[in-house]
Amino acid sequence: MEQAAKGVTPLIANVAKREGVSEEFVRNGVASGRIVIPCNPIHGPVPCGIGEGMSVKVNVNIGTSRDMPCADTEMKKLAVALRYGADAVMDLSTGGDIDVIRRRIVSECDVIVGTVPIYQVGLTAARRNAVVDMTEDDIFGGIEMHAKDGVDFMTVHCGITKESVNWLKCSDRKMDVVSRGGSFLTAWILHNNRENPLYENFDYLLELAKKYEITLSLGDGFRPGCIDDATDAAQLSELMTLGRLVKRCRKAGVQSMVEGPGHVSLDMVPANMQIQKKVCYGAPFYVLGPLVTDIAPGYDHIVGAIGGAVAAQHGADFLCYLTPAEHLSLPDVDDVKEGLIASKIAAHVGDLCRSRDKDKDSKMAAARRKLDWEAMFGIALDPDKARRYRERGITEKDEGCSMCGDVCAIKIVDRYLKLE
Repeated sequence: MEQAAKGVTPLIANVAKREGVSEEFVRNGVASGRIVIPCNPIHGPVPCGIGEGMSVKVNVNIGTSRDMPCADTEMKKLAVALRYGADAVMDLSTGGDIDVIRRRIVSECDVIVGTVPIYQVGLTAARRNAVVDMTEDDIFGGIEMHAKDGVDFMTVHCGITKESVNWLKCSDRKMDVVSRGGSFLTAWILHNNRENPLYENFDYLLELAKKYEITLSLGDGFRPGCIDDATDAAQLSELMTLGRLVKRCRKAGVQSMVEGPGHVSLDMVPANMQIQKKVCYGAPFYVLGPLVTDIAPGYDHIVGAIGGAVAAQHGADFLCYLTPAEHLSLPDVDDVKEGLIASKIAAHVGDLCRSRDKDKDSKMAAARRKLDWEAMFGIALDPDKARRYRERGITEKDEGCSMCGDVCAIKIVDRYLKLE
């Protein structure tokens, strides 16, 4: 942010070129905090702009669990995420050698990398005794360790406070807290009857973020876990706190974005986006989904894509994908691909609503008009799947597909238009 206030940097110029906007537009956005370019120098410069006037970006979560701790499997997921166009990858590992896995991901990933340090800190404390026994030194030590490993952005649940926990206690929520990091800190506050260290010592967190050039992703620990809990007092109380913290980040010259709601009915998605942008002073908005219904386990990548498209239309800048395994299990490699493609579709739909990337759809229309299948595959988000479907059922070498065959609408009308 300080460099942007002084002038255009090579990284800003690179982002402007990729986004098709002026260098001055990106410079102003970064300097004001409305655009972030997550970039830990240890990882290396990755030109990814997130925020106002940028294309909508998509994040892929990978990472081990206690029951599935294989690092090699996660590296296969990383390869798939990169192949199909993820803009960011978050390592949420909770099993196996977490440090080794994180370092492998950072070293082999050429897009921005994020983590949630308190996962590792809380799990270490829980496996030693209990989550509520983690100390302030544990929490900040975990953050610094991730920073030293080259992580570009971190989710930190600074908006959970003693006050917001009181809102939770007096609410009629059905799902209470569904954020893992949020649950760690809520339990810590209740057990120790003390303020959240990340909130109480926010200035120290800013010092660490500035030292290592970390972008803070201010986490939504009280995000709704079901439709009935959406936009309640606990969620909004935390959001207002995050808005105040955004201002403190900007004053300190630290890049920040704000994380958004989980489960929200479709009609409430636009309002949630608008409230966040207003309360958080136009900070980039990073949303999980949103999931717009609770009844589709096994298909939550579709549910999230529906919500994500509407969220992107109304101001969301960064979509965190969901996979078909959401709420059910750790995703496998195929789940990662399906979830990523669904969110990429949602992001593109949002971009179209914001008058971006229309040329891709125009090129697809031109290719379809000519029945130019290779051109279509080149534009498709998943060319492998498109090619596989195209080849299915064809018995003759023909320009059409096996759906219409010799009664292809495009071929019939084209023939008679030429006769005219």
